[in-house]
Amino acid sequence: MEERYQAIQPLLDIIAKTGRNYDIDKIKLAFEYAKEMHEGQMRLSGEPYIMHPVNVAEIVAGLGLDTDSICAAFLHDTVEDCPDKTDLTEITRLFGSDVALLVDGVTKIKSINIEDKEEAQIESIRKMLLAMSKDIRVIFLKLCDRVHNMRTLYVKKDAKRRATALETMHIYAPLAHRLGMQKLKQELESYALQYLDPFGYDEVKSHIDEKYGKNVNFIENVKNQVSEMLDSTGINYTLGGRVKTVYSVYRKMYNQNKSFDEIYDFYALRIIVDTELECYTVLGLIHEMFKSVPGRFKDYISTPKPNMYQSLHTTVIGKDGIPFEVQIRTRKMHQIAEYGIAAHWKYKSGEKASSDIDNKLDWISKLIDIENEAIDADDFMHAFKIDIFHDETFVFTPKGDVITLPKGATLIDFAYTIHTGVGNKMVGAKINGRIAPIDSEPKNGDIVEIITSNVSKGPSRDWLNIVKTGEARNKIRQWFKKEKRAENIVVGKSMIDKEFARIKRSCSEEEKVTIISTVAKRFNILELDDFYNTLGYGGLTMSKIGTKIKDEIEKLFKDKEVKEVPFTFVEQPASKRKRKSTGGVIVDGEEGCAVKFAKCCNPLPGEHIIGFITKGYGISIHKADCPNVKNAYAQEENAARFVKAEWDTPTSGSYKSAYDSSIQILVTNRMSILAEISVALSEMKVDIVSISTKNIEDTTMISMTISCRDIGHFNAILTRIRGIKDVIRVTRVMGTR
Repeated sequence: MEERYQAIQPLLDIIAKTGRNYDIDKIKLAFEYAKEMHEGQMRLSGEPYIMHPVNVAEIVAGLGLDTDSICAAFLHDTVEDCPDKTDLTEITRLFGSDVALLVDGVTKIKSINIEDKEEAQIESIRKMLLAMSKDIRVIFLKLCDRVHNMRTLYVKKDAKRRATALETMHIYAPLAHRLGMQKLKQELESYALQYLDPFGYDEVKSHIDEKYGKNVNFIENVKNQVSEMLDSTGINYTLGGRVKTVYSVYRKMYNQNKSFDEIYDFYALRIIVDTELECYTVLGLIHEMFKSVPGRFKDYISTPKPNMYQSLHTTVIGKDGIPFEVQIRTRKMHQIAEYGIAAHWKYKSGEKASSDIDNKLDWISKLIDIENEAIDADDFMHAFKIDIFHDETFVFTPKGDVITLPKGATLIDFAYTIHTGVGNKMVGAKINGRIAPIDSEPKNGDIVEIITSNVSKGPSRDWLNIVKTGEARNKIRQWFKKEKRAENIVVGKSMIDKEFARIKRSCSEEEKVTIISTVAKRFNILELDDFYNTLGYGGLTMSKIGTKIKDEIEKLFKDKEVKEVPFTFVEQPASKRKRKSTGGVIVDGEEGCAVKFAKCCNPLPGEHIIGFITKGYGISIHKADCPNVKNAYAQEENAARFVKAEWDTPTSGSYKSAYDSSIQILVTNRMSILAEISVALSEMKVDIVSISTKNIEDTTMISMTISCRDIGHFNAILTRIRGIKDVIRVTRVMGTR
């Protein structure tokens, strides 16, 4: 091996073990090119940047992906990070259009420049889905990239670590699960949990270490017993064992409120055989050897999961009284269980994709259809989360076809899964031959029959509040959009009128039209009737519109409101008195003076404020009732240095988007409490700037600095945190001068 290729020797070893034909010269060229492009760039860990794409390429090769995927792994950051050195045209010339397409796909997912973080995340997901629909290898690369980023996340700052871990847990780990890529999923979950709830992670890990330490030979003993039995049958088999991952145990204890001793599949034995028939043969032999646990058998061979997973699962009791799970599958099933769609994708070794695998990716195209129709970002996110997070329910048609639904889905969802026309003409349903309400939730194994009528008037608007799947909701809205425009406009106008009445601001009809038109344009809708129609058929929700209407009303009435500052100020000469800041605060009305926010009180928009002329550091902005202000104002030499100040309006262009404020949260010691607080703040789109904890007997004091918009937002954050179980007290922290 030449010295210049020493860095990729582990990669070449992985490729060699596959026994398949790879274009090694092309892979080496991609490595050399990437190394040249990233020359001089370093990662935060201190290692040369090229080691990141090298490690990503190793993960990609471990999935068994093709030559072009490995080349794209080397090149995935070059276009974005080295724009002065290369571009897609050059990548195409050197490595071909397929590699360029993959690099472009990964780059587009990463290159987001949107101020609103919620919209940024949604835009990222939309780009990801579009890239996946063009070439599924794009998301394979993105997942491999994220795995290596999580492995090296420790070098980032606390706030960045938590944000990345939360995104990984909410988006990338479930996506890996949806694609059947269990090895990547488990690694992503493990790293994410360590940063989101380190206390909970350590507690579960210590439980596992303690229990596994006491029964260190348990799996080996069981394997020996089973191996002896299988040897006598002549079946060709592979035997493996595992202990449940920290995250899997954590999730069961947290989501299902189970104690550590109630987890029956903590140990698992995996038996891999050659044929499907042998799977069932081995199952019978296992049940002869060990006592089975009732209700713990699952047949995912006859009824595969949507992510293509197939296996037999049964839980049995060992001879020493310890329960363990047995998983039985064929070698082909095992490949799919470990690597998901990547194990059989059409680009692997040049194979053509089977129509079965294409059907398994149908959920991507359905999500894209919803994305194209959904104006409301919340609605799109709801559909996305349902499709990648859900547990599955398997329901049968009268003809015996298996329909997979998200857990909690209704008979209406079932009807629209069958066909749009079936859903639109639905007038009733039967479960196992008996009439059932259409909002019933079918269970695993139920046989469902949909009753339709050609004289049906179509779906009801109430169905939008009943259905669980984005596909059903989208199809219902499309029907109303097409068939009921006039009715939608009336419904939409009524919704707007109720919203104005709820806000309780007196507006003229002309002012209302101006406000509604402004809000409609923010959603790229130019005609008012189109806006009312969109509201009426459900393309936009009032929860999203209401806040924007309120914002526009507040702007309208802003000039009519006068805020009084509870101090009498010494008049200053006009040349000194009139100043305006660039930090979201107006100081006596003119431009030209920098301000800083006092650390002693950390004022927030909405609170009365006052300015203090410092010596050489501009104007310090305090809360008007800050104790330091009162003390300084009492001193004659300082009184003349106070100036009037007020918050600027958001439309002036000088309004800060976020202000730091410190809080202390006293909580009862409980596993996952920190994770719950982090998730609550994330759902409110609140950044955590810093965090520290201190144990006080059976409680913990969590000190946080968070970013918020104004005092109203701050109070809402405190209310949300106080509502979390085991939170004893939440207080705002004021510093000292």
